[in-house]
Amino acid sequence: MERKTGQMMAVAVVLMLLCAARAEAATTCDALQLTPCAGAIIGNAAPTASCCSRMKEQQPCLCQYARDPSLKRYVDSPNGKKVLAACRVPVPSC
Repeated sequence: MERKTGQMMAVAVVLMLLCAARAEAATTCDALQLTPCAGAIIGNAAPTASCCSRMKEQQPCLCQYARDPSLKRYVDSPNGKKVLAACRVPVPSC
């Protein structure tokens, strides 16, 4: 009985990992999707609900943006990090 339980747990873990990978693959990386965050990242406005929603959707893409020379300064900026924190999106460690 313990062996079956262990096997079922292993299958469940594999399925969860596959679902997570599929969710990441489904995200289309498009920095323009973060336009609602411009006021918060460039200025000192508070991030809106729309900004946070988009930030969470684009979270799998943040390392890609951080490696892009034209976007890096926004991802790494103090305001960019404040927006991530306010939206409860972890700062990427790329």
